[in-house]
Amino acid sequence: MPEGDVVYRTARRLGQALDGRVLTRSDFRVPRHATADLTGRTVLTTVSRGKHLLTRVEGGLTVHTHLRMEGSWQISPAGRTLPRGDVIRLVLANSRWQAVGIRLGMVDLVATDSEERLVGHLGPDLLGADWDEAEAVRRLARQPETSIGVALLDQRNLAGIGAIYRAEILFLAGMSPWRRVGTIGDLGAIVSLARRLMDANKERPDRTTTGDLRPGRGMWVYGRAGRPCLRCGHRISRGEIGAQPQERLIVWCRHCQPEEPAG
Repeated sequence: MPEGDVVYRTARRLGQALDGRVLTRSDFRVPRHATADLTGRTVLTTVSRGKHLLTRVEGGLTVHTHLRMEGSWQISPAGRTLPRGDVIRLVLANSRWQAVGIRLGMVDLVATDSEERLVGHLGPDLLGADWDEAEAVRRLARQPETSIGVALLDQRNLAGIGAIYRAEILFLAGMSPWRRVGTIGDLGAIVSLARRLMDANKERPDRTTTGDLRPGRGMWVYGRAGRPCLRCGHRISRGEIGAQPQERLIVWCRHCQPEEPAG
């Protein structure tokens, strides 16, 4: 699933193509909004909220989309032939550009003043202008018995982290994914690290947490299961974490991320 930095860049691309321009085409290909028509309305702004996208249009309406696992937005000059097959969920176009939502996991049309109904449950957005580190720490601390590996993926705590950033954050923190939140003395350091990593990657498509953009060297542990740790040389482990049916892939270095803190 695309994480906060990818969604942030997607919002930027949508904004560049649509913001401030009048829609000449509006095609919702989801049953719930099949008759909706935004033609003639000006797109005001497009923003990301964690892993969610909000496109606000004239008249107090917001188009809410979520990429989930397979979704994407394709931007192309207006009038270009659309992709074939039953993959398109939404088309928004103006006289210059068209934005085509492919396999979007969620498509909603709501009143702008009702956006909170869709995203109000989210914790502070790691890339948001209103980022609040103290609030993110407070939310994490409410779950002392939860493993940090599960808590970081809970979007109600802080919004934008997925499996990739979770693995990299915990590796850099030298912390086992199974460490209970209540045993971590400085949650602020974890949250601050998460913010720095995602902010450093928000403008570039070639994501890296190592600072090395060479193939196979951009990540410390994610995508490296079974290979030598770049730091200690031990084999990177792979497993699952979380209760069924919500368990998720986790990768970590048993040597660099011991079960118990060094003492």
